[in-house]
Amino acid sequence: MNIETVHNLEQGVIKILNLDGWDLDWCGGKFEHYDAVGETPKGRQCIIEMKFRKKYYETKMLEKYKYEKLMDMPADMIKIYFVADPKGNYFFWLNNIELSPIKELYCPSTTLWHGAKKNKEVYLLEESQAAIVNLL
Repeated sequence: MNIETVHNLEQGVIKILNLDGWDLDWCGGKFEHYDAVGETPKGRQCIIEMKFRKKYYETKMLEKYKYEKLMDMPADMIKIYFVADPKGNYFFWLNNIELSPIKELYCPSTTLWHGAKKNKEVYLLEESQAAIVNLL
């Protein structure tokens, strides 16, 4: 998956959510630690980090670094982690979620994998922790 494909997917998710009452702007083309910013349908300020996975995994990996960057945003903002994989779409509201202990996994160094790997500290989120699940 190349960067253009990822950007198109991010913008597509935002368009669909905006049709459902959200008011989001895409910011994934910049060097932000999130991909969308705006308001939920209830008018709450929010930020969304998105991941698009080619493979299905029972647990959804969230990098500790990304989580910390999201949680550094103002406390009254809703922080959402959106994951799409071959089996469905998952929305995790991070503000009040109970995280697993940190794991260290040997992962691609970037989302757009070019062969390089490194150890990363991650949280593994259970599908049951997702606030919204749309199974495909």
